[in-house]
Amino acid sequence: MPSVHYIDSSGHEVEVEAAEGMSAMQAAVDNGVAGIDGDCGGNAACATCHVFVDPAWLDRVGPADPDVELQLLELAEGMQDNSRLACQISLTAALDGLRLHMPAAQF
Repeated sequence: MPSVHYIDSSGHEVEVEAAEGMSAMQAAVDNGVAGIDGDCGGNAACATCHVFVDPAWLDRVGPADPDVELQLLELAEGMQDNSRLACQISLTAALDGLRLHMPAAQF
């Protein structure tokens, strides 16, 4: 089971274990991680699961899909080069220990 570390804007960290194949958004929502709303249920339609992938993990996670994520991320508060929608990050054994930073607010 991969673990994911969610770090809020104040530095508070929550570690969650999730089943392989689950999205990082669903893992957060199922475990009550504050700051990941997932209002659209993981359909890449709202950007309320915006996260910043820790630089050490960027190569393994990969960039945002230009056809699915980029338009939504451009509307998100504080988009950066390492911005992703957590609903589009599928958890695998290779992502065990993944670190995702959250913005101060989701819109």
